[in-house]
Amino acid sequence: MRKASINRKTKETSISVEVNLDGTGKSSIKTGIGFLDHMLEQIAKHSLIDISLEAKGDLHIDLHHTTEDSGIALGEALKEALGDKKGIKRYASATIPMDETLSRVSLDLSNRPYLVWNVKLAVEKLGEMDTELFKEWYHAFAQSAGITLHVENIYGENSHHIIESCYKGLARALRDAVQIDSRIQDIIPSTKGTI
Repeated sequence: MRKASINRKTKETSISVEVNLDGTGKSSIKTGIGFLDHMLEQIAKHSLIDISLEAKGDLHIDLHHTTEDSGIALGEALKEALGDKKGIKRYASATIPMDETLSRVSLDLSNRPYLVWNVKLAVEKLGEMDTELFKEWYHAFAQSAGITLHVENIYGENSHHIIESCYKGLARALRDAVQIDSRIQDIIPSTKGTI
């Protein structure tokens, strides 16, 4: 019902994604980028959205294309699974602590893609992943899913904790925003009548 499958192929990547918005948080993630896999697993686990994502990309060049395209494909799958968005809560925000770190993610499933990224990291790499790629992933995801997305690290020192709290914040905000509100289950949550 609220499920979608996406296959995205370019000269740089080949990605298949399946999502179930009404799942239990199961995941099968294989991008070839260990740290990215770990973050996408966090999205599934804490959003309760089942996610299967397999990516094959030109990792021999660098990690950029696979990172960006996985964000695009997951965003497309989310958007398709939401359908006409009848009954969804639409807006959500989550503030997530992780040890010394506190991050906030706020979103609107508005079909008006926009990213505000207020996250600074002290290191250039986490695992094998360039830290500048996290913003690229969030931008690609927001654009293809049609989400207004604000990601903010309020404070923190450890870059791993900062990024992980951002992904967990995204997960918890998605969990709330995609939920069906029983009071409006047959209504699109917009005065325009469409999202």
